[in-house]
Amino acid sequence: MAYAISNKQFAKAPQDVDGKPYVHKKHLMSKDYNLYVHSYLNYGQLAGRAEIFKASRNGSNPCALEGYEGYYSYGGVAYKVKAPKEGSNWKRCRRLTRQALNIKAKCINEECTFNGVWNGGGGDGQDTIHASSFFYDIGAQVGLVDPKFPSAIVKPVQYLKSAKVACQTKAADIKTVFPNTQDRNLPYLCMDLIYEYTLLVEGFGKYFPPL
Repeated sequence: MAYAISNKQFAKAPQDVDGKPYVHKKHLMSKDYNLYVHSYLNYGQLAGRAEIFKASRNGSNPCALEGYEGYYSYGGVAYKVKAPKEGSNWKRCRRLTRQALNIKAKCINEECTFNGVWNGGGGDGQDTIHASSFFYDIGAQVGLVDPKFPSAIVKPVQYLKSAKVACQTKAADIKTVFPNTQDRNLPYLCMDLIYEYTLLVEGFGKYFPPL
């Protein structure tokens, strides 16, 4: 994540847990900026799946579609994936996702995103998040984004609405409901959409309606 912050926020900027600065001075287009930068390593979509499977400790996972059983491999580790008998449940999946993101981690820097990471203090630079990669790919595969265009404006709640549909669909039927989704992503569609929604609303602090 990267965005410009005010001189006031720059003055009180802490260092991250590795002792590296969160803020860098940059001169761009004849103007000086205080640029907040943080890489959320291990929290990309594929790594996020692994963290959620870790959180379920090889037991049944409420993010797995009803009727699905298999293995998910990431970083040389194979995680057993098995849906509960009653199928996936978006609320329980979200609770597990919050656990994987360590949303409740102690924040020693006044304002944090998740896992205790300082958020840069907010401000105008954080009003609109320009998300790419899986946010775009999964969005396009479930119909939130028109793949004919390189970008689109999507609200977090749209990911949640799609997640609710995916999470109540059986594994055997998911391709019928979301025909444009790549086969390799189908078993994890409920999880992916909940993960992206939770990152936006609780990780990065975008508005979300009462649930």
